[in-house]
Amino acid sequence: MEHFYELSAIKPNGDTVSFDSFRGSVVLVVNTASKCGFTPQYDGLQKLYTRYKDRGLVILAFPCNQFGNQEPLNNDSIVESCRINYGVTFPVFTKCDVNGSVAHPVFKYLKAELRGLVSNAIKWNFTKFLVDSDGHPVRRFAPTSTPEQLIPFIEELLPRQ
Repeated sequence: MEHFYELSAIKPNGDTVSFDSFRGSVVLVVNTASKCGFTPQYDGLQKLYTRYKDRGLVILAFPCNQFGNQEPLNNDSIVESCRINYGVTFPVFTKCDVNGSVAHPVFKYLKAELRGLVSNAIKWNFTKFLVDSDGHPVRRFAPTSTPEQLIPFIEELLPRQ
């Protein structure tokens, strides 16, 4: 199995981002959707990012259309919607699958490292994975876990001020 820093993802503009560029950062990976009941979590995620980015938090959003077709937009429209509706400034990558044989490698890796309650499959949009500054996945959060509920776990991993 690959190590977190050996992975990469593609942004809607076609740029490939190596996860090695996140070495030393605390990373929150989230599968997202623009037409989901949890979509307002984008606002809370942006607040987390704004609050903690200078201390080393990175949030990576991966839009996914595998759950109820709740991400019907194309990649450019997803980024625009996130920016306009929620002020998102953290990276949003191209739409991908999070389950199945063509799941994005980051989700294959994270699910293998942090299994769910019943299985390792992601059950819905806005499942969150927290990765420490050494690239080790440390915690998996259900879609119902709000960004605000993640604060104690994030603060535990970030350097003290």
